[in-house]
Amino acid sequence: MSDPNLCDRCAALCCRYIALPIDNPKTVKDYDHIRWYLMHENIVVFVEKRQWYIGIFTRCKHLMSDNRCGTYLTRPRICRGYDTDNCDWHGGDYDYEHLFTSAEQLREYAEKKLGRPLVAGATKKRFRKKRSKDGRVRLALPVA
Repeated sequence: MSDPNLCDRCAALCCRYIALPIDNPKTVKDYDHIRWYLMHENIVVFVEKRQWYIGIFTRCKHLMSDNRCGTYLTRPRICRGYDTDNCDWHGGDYDYEHLFTSAEQLREYAEKKLGRPLVAGATKKRFRKKRSKDGRVRLALPVA
């Protein structure tokens, strides 16, 4: 521990999210599934060291009001692996290659990567002009 008093100032950032590896997307379908994740609240997707992750912002049920662990002596191994040397509290930049916080960001990225539209029918549809029997031009709404 480089700063033994750090726990007294801890904001428990590491106890407020879960990050899980997901399969790296390769197809339109893969990207579309990830886009669906991003349509939900409290979700981000990021790429770190070429591995894709889903980040879920959710508070640990055992986090106490003083930001200490309510199950410290019996906490899971993943929690035991944290110490003040790798603590999120230190701030600084994460090593994300990419961070997606919206479905739109991911769609734009995927379309560049794949070289094609991610969503079928996503191209802008135009109004069609029709002439009525009396010769006037009418605009017809595009049909999906």
